[in-house]
Amino acid sequence: MDSSSNSANGAPANPPSEVHIVWITAGLGCDGDSVSVTAAEQPSIEDVILGAIPGLPKVHLYNPVLAYEVGDEFMKYFYDAEAGKLGAFVLVVEGSIPNEKVKREGYWAAMGTDPQSGQPITACEWIDRLAPKSLATIAIGTCATYGGIHVMAGNPTGCMGLADYLGWNWRSAGGLPVVNVPGCPVQPDNFMETVLYLLYQVAGMAPMIPLDEQLRPTWLFGKTVHEGCDRAGYYEQGDFGIEYGTPKCLRRAHVPRRCRAAGGAPRAHVRRAA
Repeated sequence: MDSSSNSANGAPANPPSEVHIVWITAGLGCDGDSVSVTAAEQPSIEDVILGAIPGLPKVHLYNPVLAYEVGDEFMKYFYDAEAGKLGAFVLVVEGSIPNEKVKREGYWAAMGTDPQSGQPITACEWIDRLAPKSLATIAIGTCATYGGIHVMAGNPTGCMGLADYLGWNWRSAGGLPVVNVPGCPVQPDNFMETVLYLLYQVAGMAPMIPLDEQLRPTWLFGKTVHEGCDRAGYYEQGDFGIEYGTPKCLRRAHVPRRCRAAGGAPRAHVRRAA
């Protein structure tokens, strides 16, 4: 897909009636982000896939954790996307990206088999094949965004986040950089809101997605949890809760020291945390 066909807001000149979400879980990870997204409510993944949200193109999802197809039947969508037969698609990458150049033999991570060579197709190869053709490429979860736990010293894979692999100035066919939605696992509504925005953008109903310097959606990660917390009054009074179910500030309970970070603590009690 030629990015020159896109309008100023990143939408194709002729918005597609159908968009495919091609989801790679072959990075180094635990598939926890795929599982987390099943709990999304605003919007739910079912609402997006089943067409319950007005104005969106028809959406098809290909995720190896959630699909009922297996083997060649499932991989067909990835081969079609590479060959340009699938149509407009958004690429989602889950798991950190290993450096296949530092291995002694074999491969670090792969998915599917190359029909010509009969050899496994590495996660890096899939990214190289699909990302440049995508309307947008999303890194889901902390592993895919920044490398996660796998980047600690001593890991032989040399792994990294997707933007480190593709480049922080890289652009998709839709003219977008990598869109990062961190979290371990990703907060489900954070991710689905991002997908929803991109789908509206593809449909020509939203401007270019606003991202911060870390390539995160600004409306989700532009403020700390503390700044928008409905328990902040208790914090100012020094009234802290220590048990589950309390309406008081939980800074001294199960979410310590993270409320003042952008994106903040797990969104168990605050809508905008990560």
